[in-house]
Amino acid sequence: MSKRARISTGVVVTLALLAGLAWVNRVELMLSVIGLAIERRYPTRPNVPVDWESGPDPAGRGPEERPPNVVLILADDLGWNDLTFGGGGVAGGTVPTPHMDSIAAEGVNFTRGYAANATCAPSRAALMTGRYGTRFGFEFTPTPPGMMQLVGMMNDDAGPRMRPVIYGPGGFSAGSDGMGMPPGMPPSEITLAEVLKGQGYHTVHIGKWHLGRTGGMAPEDQGFDESLLMTSGLYHHEDSPDVVNAKQDFDPIDRFLWAALNFTASYNGGDSFEPTRYLTDYYTDEAVKVIEANRDRPFFLYLAHWAPHTPLQAAREDYEALSHIELHRERVYAAMIRSLDRGVGRVLEALREQGLEENTLVVFTSDNGGAGYIGLPDVNQPYRGWKSTFFEGGIRVPYFAKWPARIAPGTTMDDPVHHFDIFTTAAAAAGAPLPEDRKIDGVDLLPFVGGEATGAPHRALFWRSGASRSALVDGWKLNVSDPPGRRWLFDLRADPTERHDLSAEQPEKVAELERALAAHDAEQAPSIWQPSISRAVTIDKDLSVPEAADDEYIYWSN
Repeated sequence: MSKRARISTGVVVTLALLAGLAWVNRVELMLSVIGLAIERRYPTRPNVPVDWESGPDPAGRGPEERPPNVVLILADDLGWNDLTFGGGGVAGGTVPTPHMDSIAAEGVNFTRGYAANATCAPSRAALMTGRYGTRFGFEFTPTPPGMMQLVGMMNDDAGPRMRPVIYGPGGFSAGSDGMGMPPGMPPSEITLAEVLKGQGYHTVHIGKWHLGRTGGMAPEDQGFDESLLMTSGLYHHEDSPDVVNAKQDFDPIDRFLWAALNFTASYNGGDSFEPTRYLTDYYTDEAVKVIEANRDRPFFLYLAHWAPHTPLQAAREDYEALSHIELHRERVYAAMIRSLDRGVGRVLEALREQGLEENTLVVFTSDNGGAGYIGLPDVNQPYRGWKSTFFEGGIRVPYFAKWPARIAPGTTMDDPVHHFDIFTTAAAAAGAPLPEDRKIDGVDLLPFVGGEATGAPHRALFWRSGASRSALVDGWKLNVSDPPGRRWLFDLRADPTERHDLSAEQPEKVAELERALAAHDAEQAPSIWQPSISRAVTIDKDLSVPEAADDEYIYWSN
């Protein structure tokens, strides 16, 4: 072989090796590129203190004449069993949640409170509009470009899967923001902030939004006078000595988040800046300041916490207080719940200190159930399923409200209620008229809570996210997943934890609920954007547990 030939062969071999290494490490390379792009798009700047607006009641009303303040506190991915109120709690109930529990104890516990969807953004769209998100094409959760395909690749790279990822078009049929994100909630929708603002309320948003940032979709364009926006999603810098991290190597979403997120916020669409401390505590600090600044006028505070969503990052002081928890990721998660509960307590205390407690409607809930991908099997007990399923574990959420002037302590309501009822209930409390040019799906819950109304607020509720759909009609619940072409039928009155599938025994009831689901779907709009993937989610195993051939599973589209 000639010297030139040997060099050519060496070059080919080297290029082949480099190509092989690039292929093996393609996910890491893509994660690095995405992380750099997002860091460049949203660079971290020093903290900018927020000077919250204050002022008198524009109508000149005294404290006894004003309509109630409205405080909506939304957790993210909070599991049904994360609270100690019903006898549950993280780590066998050893992490008390007295402040979140107190809202139910001092007001009403909606024992069958349902999220609008099993993932975050469609639930938030329903909360803000009082309508099914599918009425205006908000069916899926917007994700950064390429995220879901990359998640699918990481699933594939983890080894042979019994149930393959199905890749979809992932196209957006409308404009996107500067990062290529789907468009979010159409500006033509009327938000709760806009409705309350029309009644003279000062409206403030703090935290997660996930309904669009450009084209008239940002919070400050959708009725909020002020917005302290979560522009990324780390609770603190990854290497900060003030936090303890837990990374799940079995979860591709977790790998993506650690690579893509940073520690930033912004105020009213301005430049991103660094929060002053651990994110949950920072949002709480600012919420307390908002309450103090607005004590002389009616206000609506939408406090949309990120906790306890992944990435799992805890304040070190909370982590160190829970040394009895052996599993590291559970200890970090429990510490995040501890911080969230402390923050809720500080908000409630601020209302008391400002003399506002009696005439403030406080609502607390979660955008969906706990996630199976955190690897903690008990977060939604006793219910089956996780976030990204329409089994009860994915959509049955803590749902509490208190308003001392109107709601008797210790009230319990056992009929199904839905996220979109918050819109209608808050509007009614404020004396605000509802939009008349569109279908409003929410119901004012106050007459039911107070006993003035009889019967149930809803005879039927529906959910849809691509491959997965569900109908709840008169206590019967149908869960549908196509693929794999499976139906489950449950009588929730006798079987609230969905253990006994009656679909084979009751084909007429399956057909009846399928007709109801089809009639509901016929009223909904096509999705504004198409899902990127559909992936299998095992119903009874968290993601840390290997698949088995006899697992029950659904497919979830996003």
